[in-house]
Amino acid sequence: MQSTAAPTPSIAGSPSRALFGATTGFFIGFGAVSLFGPTAHSFVKLMGLSPEQVGLLVAMPMLTGSLLRIPFGAWVDRSGGKLPFLVLLLASVLGIAGLYWMLLDLYPSHLSHAQYPLLLLCGALGGCGIATFSVGIGQVSYWYPKARQGRALAVYAGLGNTSPGLVAIGLPLIIAFGGLRMGYLVLLGVVLVGLALYLALGYNAPYFQLRAQGLEPRQAGVRARALGQELLPASSVLHTLRDAAGSWRTWPLVGLYFTSFGGFLALTAWLPTYWSTYYAAGHWLALSLTAGFSLLSSLIRVPGGAWSDRLGGERVALLSYAVVLVGAAMMSLSSVLAWSVFGEILVGAGMGVANAAVFKLVPHYVPDAVGGTAGWVGGLGALGGFVVPPILGHVAQSMGQVGYARGYLVYVVLAVACLALTALLYRTRGGIAAPTARPAVAGGLLEQEPA
Repeated sequence: MQSTAAPTPSIAGSPSRALFGATTGFFIGFGAVSLFGPTAHSFVKLMGLSPEQVGLLVAMPMLTGSLLRIPFGAWVDRSGGKLPFLVLLLASVLGIAGLYWMLLDLYPSHLSHAQYPLLLLCGALGGCGIATFSVGIGQVSYWYPKARQGRALAVYAGLGNTSPGLVAIGLPLIIAFGGLRMGYLVLLGVVLVGLALYLALGYNAPYFQLRAQGLEPRQAGVRARALGQELLPASSVLHTLRDAAGSWRTWPLVGLYFTSFGGFLALTAWLPTYWSTYYAAGHWLALSLTAGFSLLSSLIRVPGGAWSDRLGGERVALLSYAVVLVGAAMMSLSSVLAWSVFGEILVGAGMGVANAAVFKLVPHYVPDAVGGTAGWVGGLGALGGFVVPPILGHVAQSMGQVGYARGYLVYVVLAVACLALTALLYRTRGGIAAPTARPAVAGGLLEQEPA
């Protein structure tokens, strides 16, 4: 009698290939931060939008991109990441396709204020790609051992974060040569190509591949560890989210990230309007200044993480928010272009370093629920990108031309609040108990440097 042995499970992909695929997908999805910022002036002219409506428009992609980070990041623990990543990118494709259809059917003569709600809906769908960050962080972390996660996640977040600045320059260049329709058609094509690349290059970690091939959780875990996978899914993601929400220290950390990363998203979307309206800067100068801000704030995160390791997260956070405070004060009070540009540089550098410092603080202040805390901080903190632009628009609408500068007093207030929150955390650090138990994934994922 011939015996039939069960087929040996095979594993596709490798850590480096998975990192490349996730970084590519995140780079494509995160570009939606600049979905409307570089082209807002075109919609203002055609649709007669007020400054408040412009602020809401440029912020709309950040609403879905922020809120979806939490549930889709948790979904990684069940599926491995590839499916939620594809769902988010597909939703982004639908949003940009809807925007292109609007332009194809209505632009320019029939595009009016009546289509504003539809424009917001397309922005909300297009912004789903921003949420790919939390999915990719989990996917990459499952592939790499803890000793190598820092560098892998720095590559992932650092390179992916550069896309808004590149879109802020590339999209208007295409529009200048081919028109508004062509700009969004090319953007749609780029996202479709990115989705196809991720479909081919995105790999779930060994544990999830083994589970998909029919292995029981315990058996899949044993084989995955033999293949080098150190982190395995937590037993309950909802449990670590609940524990994190129950710690009061989670919420000051949310406030810090609301200002640094949420503030970064808000300014990436709002700065083109500020430069072109307040200083009557040329279109390309306004976009170049915005792209420079975005790239500086993204790239400086990498050394910011090293500085936080060396000097301590609290010291770096205090210095960073002080720099944001000075830069925002300069932008709010200055009427000289050079001084405002210098203020923008200070704000961008301070926000970028603060982003790294905040996630250095997470595992220290909430050691029993690091993953859940990072989920709340990354998701709710990013809502600053949705909340702040309409406030800036309201100030501009209320005060007139000078309101475009005075609006940055919002960042002065936020920076002062962050200095106080950081000091509060530092004063209570002595009362933190050592973690009693650290779940394999809930305590191991997302404590690195998220976007």
